[in-house]
Amino acid sequence: MNDSTASTAGAASGLRASLGGDRLARRYLWFILGVAINSFGVAFITKAALGTSPISSIPYVLDLAFAPTFGEFTFILNTVYVVLQIVLLRRDFKPVQLLQLVVNLVFSALIDVSMSLLFWLDPTTLPLQVASLLGGCAILGFGIAMEVAPNVIVVPGEGIVRTISAVTRKPFGTCKVAFDVTLVTIAVILSFALFGRLNGLGVGTIVSALLVGRLCNLINLHVPLIARIARLTRSAHGAPEDAL
Repeated sequence: MNDSTASTAGAASGLRASLGGDRLARRYLWFILGVAINSFGVAFITKAALGTSPISSIPYVLDLAFAPTFGEFTFILNTVYVVLQIVLLRRDFKPVQLLQLVVNLVFSALIDVSMSLLFWLDPTTLPLQVASLLGGCAILGFGIAMEVAPNVIVVPGEGIVRTISAVTRKPFGTCKVAFDVTLVTIAVILSFALFGRLNGLGVGTIVSALLVGRLCNLINLHVPLIARIARLTRSAHGAPEDAL
């Protein structure tokens, strides 16, 4: 190979690396935007006053009873999920997944920000509550689709379910349902223990559990933006690329 050919090959290799780095940066930006939208969706659902989403049920009940905020309790619980992943996976836990803690910090902080921004949202009639609930489910479904499409790190709530699925060798969907049911059950117990009644949970919890996943599937199929984001995870030859 002569100097000219080597120089050209080196330049081409450098260009590919640059493009790959740019693509990876965009994947993480879309991921963070999806996380931000998720936090807004959770807040929107919660503001409907028909019950929060299953993944947020425990933090919200605790927030109603104690001084720390909804977001702060969310951060604590999600940190527990990361610790459980480390305990269950041991040496199979990939260090890159510690970035879940950074995502957790952003997500939890933005929940409090979103709750503050939605101070004006206080539906007092059932139709307005239902509209707020459905709007929140749509926002959350869109956020999840955007978060998953870049195929980078996972959020703690999904990470712990994947870990349980891997350890028990049960399907992810089965583990997800069992996990959500467990969270809601614990939240119900906490609610009766702390308030003597059901507080912070309701029909909205069930609706969001049944609806968000289906909306996410529809968004994946019919929103071109999600497909464009997903294409960022493919190399020039169509093979999936690693997150890092």
